[in-house]
Amino acid sequence: MELERPIKNQPLVSVLMTVYNREKYIAQAIESVLKSTYSNWELIIVDDQSKDSSVAIAKTYQTKDDRIKLHINTTNLGDYSNRNKAASYAKGKYLKYVDADDMIYPHGLELLVYYMEQFPNSGYGLCSLDQDKYHMFPFELNQSEAYHRHYFEQQLFHKAPLSSIIKTSAFTAVGGFSGKQHLGDFEMWHVLSQQFPVVLMPHGVVWYREHDAQQMNDNLRDPYVPFKYILCAKALIASGKCPLGAHEKTKALKALKYNEARSILSAVKHHSLKKALELYKASELNFFQIIKSITKT
Repeated sequence: MELERPIKNQPLVSVLMTVYNREKYIAQAIESVLKSTYSNWELIIVDDQSKDSSVAIAKTYQTKDDRIKLHINTTNLGDYSNRNKAASYAKGKYLKYVDADDMIYPHGLELLVYYMEQFPNSGYGLCSLDQDKYHMFPFELNQSEAYHRHYFEQQLFHKAPLSSIIKTSAFTAVGGFSGKQHLGDFEMWHVLSQQFPVVLMPHGVVWYREHDAQQMNDNLRDPYVPFKYILCAKALIASGKCPLGAHEKTKALKALKYNEARSILSAVKHHSLKKALELYKASELNFFQIIKSITKT
């Protein structure tokens, strides 16, 4: 069934596709955008010095549709810097990341824009979320509600850029991604939610591909990667920009310190003393605080 189109003047959506050695998947990613029921989009492809045929494949599509723009970086920028680079070319009201190894459903852009347009004060939206117990999607959370949901109800800020749609004005206001490896999107949702409400949306909008070359596999091999998320969360909660009240901030920090201490001790058991020391040196906790955090939850 075709979706109703209540928006007469469809706002331009800038679909951002960052690429590095994705010749196996990029054609499918581009095709998924081309099949969109929503028509007012531009596809900005930014290649980060690929060594394979990714650029050649992208060029074939650029010649077929003038909504596709290909840019090739002169040097390798890395994941999040390249995401910022792609956003710098955008002309749309909204930014929609679709990585070169992922896909978006034909109705995806249409749904995302329709949801966002219902909440004009929101700065961004997150989709691919499990059903809410009390509300039908879409619905909006203000700044403190978003933080409360993530830290005391169910995770929210763990979503990848593929599961987001961001107002270009909000992205610009917070200065884009910081560039921190692994943490960029996790940090971004925190930072956006310091200033803007977020719209929550359901599954069935985008499709995330899993394969061996993904950076997320570092989480399975190196305990320091998930440990960085804990340290990042602590800094964001302790920040004066955190929208939580004093009591909730204290409660969230206590839980994070517990996870921090547990991660260090787990590294001793499941990895090595050397790896545990790496985590310990990055932590602000001393030995007695670690023991106290574990024994007094």
